Order: sequence, then structure tokens, then C-alpha cells
Amino acid sequence: MIDETTKKTDLGNVKTGSTVNIERSLKVGDRLEGHFVLGHIDGVATITKIEKKPKEVKFWFKIPKKLTRYVVKKGSIALDGISLTVVDAKKDIASVCLIPHTIKVTNFKSKKVGDKLNIETDILGKYIKK
Repeated sequence: MIDETTKKTDLGNVKTGSTVNIERSLKVGDRLEGHFVLGHIDGVATITKIEKKPKEVKFWFKIPKKLTRYVVKKGSIALDGISLTVVDAKKDIASVCLIPHTIKVTNFKSKKVGDKLNIETDILGKYIKK
């Protein structure tokens, strides 16, 4: 891994045999769903709380202070490469809800409080800021 990847992500701590989320790149002409996830990680968040309900699991996470301006309620975010919608965003804490299917087919099935999440904020917010 290059230094930038090691500095901005938690990938240096991934152990051999761990599950990671990988999706094929979008091809020209493909249908676009969700938001643009580029794979350009902005930082690392930490899971602070997990609420399990029959039809969803809500994950609360602490955001690095420098990224809080890009995380907004009902906005888009990518956590460990998964395009999600922010449910709540207050100061440096935010949450997302995952449906059972998403839990089943991603590495979120093994996530627990204290685990790290690679976070990519929405590119549109970055362009607006610039």
C-alpha cells in the first residue's frame, strides 16, 4: 500500500482472511444507482453504538472533525465502500441504517462497537466547498 492509503484508511489493520467489500467499477452506459463512490477514502470513523431491530440495524459512528461539514442528514456517505444514506448527523456523530440483505452480503455482519470504518464523504459536498 502507498503511504496515502495507510495514512487515511484502516486497511493497514486488515488481517489475512478478513472480509472486505469490493464492487466492480461502473461501465459507461450502466444504470447509476445510489451516489458516486470513488474509493477515495477521506478518513476513518469509529462505531460507537449498534441498534438491532427486526427490519434494520442502525450503526452510530464518530466522524473525524475535519469531515463533519460533509456529513449531513439524508445525505450520502460511503462506509467501507458501501453507499449509504445518513439517518442522523449531530456534531461528530452520525448514523446509518442497513437492511438485513446489506448486512448479510457485506462485512457489516461482523462489525462491533469500537471497530473502524473507512469513510468517504459525498463528492458533491467537496466540490461545493471548493
